[in-house]
Amino acid sequence: MSTALNGKLVTVFGGSGFVGRHVIRALARKGYRIRAAVRRPDLATHLQPLGAPGQIMPVQANLRYRWSVDRAVDGADAVVNAVGILAPTGKQTFEAVQSFGPRAIAEAARGAGLSGITHISAIGADADSPSTYAQTKAAGEAAVFETLADSVVLRPSIIFGPEDGFFNKFAAMSAMTPALPLIGGGHTLFQPVYVRDVAEAVAQSVDGQLTAGSVYELGGPEVLSFKECLEVMLTVINRQRLLVPLPFPVASVMGKLLQILPSPMLTADQVELLKSDNIVSEDAIKSGRTLQGLNIEPSTLAAILPTYLGMFSEHGQYDTYRTT
Repeated sequence: MSTALNGKLVTVFGGSGFVGRHVIRALARKGYRIRAAVRRPDLATHLQPLGAPGQIMPVQANLRYRWSVDRAVDGADAVVNAVGILAPTGKQTFEAVQSFGPRAIAEAARGAGLSGITHISAIGADADSPSTYAQTKAAGEAAVFETLADSVVLRPSIIFGPEDGFFNKFAAMSAMTPALPLIGGGHTLFQPVYVRDVAEAVAQSVDGQLTAGSVYELGGPEVLSFKECLEVMLTVINRQRLLVPLPFPVASVMGKLLQILPSPMLTADQVELLKSDNIVSEDAIKSGRTLQGLNIEPSTLAAILPTYLGMFSEHGQYDTYRTT
C-alpha cells in the first residue's frame, strides 16, 4: 500500500458495495484520498482499514436527493460511480438507481468543474432490451455521456469475488438442495471477471490512462456457459448436484412469483437477461478496449473461487485437508 498520499480526492459512489470497496482499495494503494459516498455511513466503517489513517472518509449521499450528490462531489478531483442493483427494492428502483442516479452524479461533477467521470455499467446494456435492468443501464450510460462527453464507461461481464451475487448464491443453494436449475438450458455464455481486475481498470481510469469518451468491456480469460460455470463451482466446493434444465417460460413464471420476496433468488427481469450472452464484443477486443488492452492480466476462476467458496464445502473451508 502507498504510504504517501498524492493530494488528490476521489469521490466513489457506492463505495461500501461489493465492487465499490475493491475500487476504494485500488485507489488507496495509489495514494488517493477517498470520499466514499454511501446511503449509510454508519455501516461503512469497514472501508477505513483499506487505506492509511484518515485516507478514506464515508459521507452520506443518496442518488435520489440531488443536494446530497452535489455535496459528496464538491471539491473532488475525480468521481467514480459504482452504484448498481440486480433487483429493485422499495424506492431503490432500476430507474432511480441506474438511470436517474448516473445523470445526477454527472451533473454534479460538471458543476464541480470536472470534464468526465468513471461510470461502471454492464455488458448487455441496451436501450432496446426487454430487460428493465439492461434498459436502465443503457439510459445511465447515455445520461453520463450527454452530460460529460469525456467520461469513461466500463462494462464488466458477471463479476466474481468475495460476496459476489452469482457463485455465492448457487454455492449456497447447492448446500441446501440436491439439484440446481439450468435456466434456459444453461447455454447462456458468460465471461466472469474478477472484482479486483475491474477495480484496477477503474483506478487506471482515474489516473487518466483510459481514452476519454470511450466504453470498455471487461471480461475474464474464459468464456463459459451457465452450465460450465456451475460445474466449476461444484468442483471447487467438492459437491455433486443434479443440473436440471429449466425452460425460459417456466423460469419467467418462477421469477414473477419469487420477485415479491425481499431478497429474491430469481426475478423475471433476470430471466430476460439470461436470454442473451454476456461476453466481450469482437469490436472491443479489436480496438483494445478490454482488460488485456489495459495490460491487466485477468484472473481465472480456478485461482480465485477456492479462496472464498470453501465455506460451502460439505465440511467447510478445511474440507480439502481432511484425512480418510
